[in-house]
Amino acid sequence: LAPKTYTRQNVVEINTHGGYRSAQAVLDLVLSQGARLAEAGEFTKRAFLNGRIDLTQAEAVRDVIEAKTELSRENALKRLGGGLADEIKALRDDILTSIAHIEVSVDYPEHDEEEQSRSYARKSAEDTVKKIDELVESARLGKIYRQGVSCAIVGAPNVGKSSLLNALAKSERAIVTDIPGTTRDTVEEQINADGIPLRLVDTAGIRDTDDTVERIGVERSRAALEEAELVLMVLDMTRAITEEEKALVELCRQKNTIMILNKSDKGIGVLDKSAIDGFETVEISAKQGLGIDKLCDSIKKRVIGDGLSANNNVLVASERNVASLLKARTAMQNVMTSLETGAPEDFLTMDLTACYEALGEITGETLEDDIVDKIFSEFCLGK
Repeated sequence: LAPKTYTRQNVVEINTHGGYRSAQAVLDLVLSQGARLAEAGEFTKRAFLNGRIDLTQAEAVRDVIEAKTELSRENALKRLGGGLADEIKALRDDILTSIAHIEVSVDYPEHDEEEQSRSYARKSAEDTVKKIDELVESARLGKIYRQGVSCAIVGAPNVGKSSLLNALAKSERAIVTDIPGTTRDTVEEQINADGIPLRLVDTAGIRDTDDTVERIGVERSRAALEEAELVLMVLDMTRAITEEEKALVELCRQKNTIMILNKSDKGIGVLDKSAIDGFETVEISAKQGLGIDKLCDSIKKRVIGDGLSANNNVLVASERNVASLLKARTAMQNVMTSLETGAPEDFLTMDLTACYEALGEITGETLEDDIVDKIFSEFCLGK
């Protein structure tokens, strides 16, 4: 009974026998009596509208459901628990205090509060901009954990690209033979690389060919290379690098690339590494599984860098939230400019209010209804 339900409304739950037909028969009966199917995200939307959760928590519900790794699920749970909302509320409370100080100095000039209110507003503005910058920076990592990273495996035919895909996926996802050109099209697989959702694309070997089908595959490989956020270029370390591979190396210089030196189990390589100067290299044996853990570590460091850790921080994971944060930052920078130039208090109040409202968009307190509807339309049915 309300208000102890998810939506804070009265709810009737119907349990049926297992099996498709039994559940469908009960559903048909309920619908025939005037009930309707829930819209996308409707239950979570009702929870938001009835004050059970704020918008950051509502978005976190979706992210928990769609989480691809344990780290992405844990971050979503932190936001579902109100972690991000608490940080936004603290910022908004501080802004309200700044506004109150300014209003006091305007309404009671005889108390000579103007300098004190401006000093408080200056310190508050500096702290707010710093915190907003931290949240915006966290969004890069939050997006990675939520959406993953597209990664193209490229190289010449028969260097071990498909074997690498299988080793990373820990399954026989791609066909592997000793015949060059086995892979004629791109093969995609979603993997968990030490907590990073990685969308791997195994591509056809890039070379000049007269085979019509293989040529189409090579064109798709070049497109995958262009679109990838991370590139793993595989080289056979037991033979000399070819001119075609050298040309591909130059293309990879424009991308975030790790050079994979494969077939390390066959002894000392003869590959001339001068052709790949400036690249991070990792030696592996895709067939034997050697060096794969080291490669995963390199991938994680390359993608995340030395920035924030998902283990200790609430990460912003929504582009909508980033847009609101940047809007709030601009307003707060205007406050700092007005303080430096000695602008009237009305200017300060106006920009502080704009910052306050922009931050309120994140939790849904100052967001327009049509935007709220759009957010929940992206949910699964029901939920």
